[in-house]
Amino acid sequence: MQQEAIIEIEHLRSQFGRTVIHDDLNLNVYRGEIFSIVGGSGSGKTVLMRQMLGLEVPKQGIIRVFGDNIHEPKEHHLEHLRRRSGMLFQHGALYSALNVIENVMQPLRELGTLSDSLIEDIAYLKLHMSGISFEHAKKMPSDLSGGMIKRIALARAIALDPELLFLDEPTAGLDPDSSDGFVDLIRALHEELHLTVVMVTHDLDTLFALSSRIGVIADKKFIAINTPEEVAKVKHPFIETYFGGGRGVRAMGALPPRVSQNLNEINATTISSNILSAQGETHGK
Repeated sequence: MQQEAIIEIEHLRSQFGRTVIHDDLNLNVYRGEIFSIVGGSGSGKTVLMRQMLGLEVPKQGIIRVFGDNIHEPKEHHLEHLRRRSGMLFQHGALYSALNVIENVMQPLRELGTLSDSLIEDIAYLKLHMSGISFEHAKKMPSDLSGGMIKRIALARAIALDPELLFLDEPTAGLDPDSSDGFVDLIRALHEELHLTVVMVTHDLDTLFALSSRIGVIADKKFIAINTPEEVAKVKHPFIETYFGGGRGVRAMGALPPRVSQNLNEINATTISSNILSAQGETHGK
């Protein structure tokens, strides 16, 4: 059975002045998976994520999220997306003038439909789900460790019960123990909340521990989209260098059971292709 595509990207071209970042890039992200984007410096990973969020407009092409072309001149498309998705920024991006609980309450307040007492109750629940005890609720961001900032930012990202979660380098800057704990938290929330996750990361341990599928950007498009094990086998200079070193081999050896049973439901023709054609294959709905 064909899996539902939450994000559909067709013939995307990203260009800044004369510099072309993406050219005829195509992608489907399916409900329930953790889809990870990797690529070399300057390959446009963050640009692509910002375009999925509606923060940047591509030069050409279509991006549909939840079935809406988010770059059409209709304001409700972006409003619809932002209420159904959450974003964890690389460094947390907490509001420095707000304390912990106020940071998590902020997206709920922006709805303008909930009472203050209900907003506070929901925010405390999200902190608890993210592994932050209530004793830290009144602390300011400047008083927090890097690991705590990540968890509080994640609590804020899931405050609106999103269906779609974007993660930008979620374990960057964390020590190994904190990184492992945060990966475990993401895995648990993914399963408990039935999230679809799009993640940009350069960390191989995080990549292999969480990803249902990996998309590799090189030569201005996705050159491989498949499970971590299959992508690592693809014969391409970037992939061989990136995955073939000692860290890649060790990370592959530590692979957990697949993070979501939904992966098994993804159409076989979608995950069997290792390398997209030079023309850029469009994945249909």
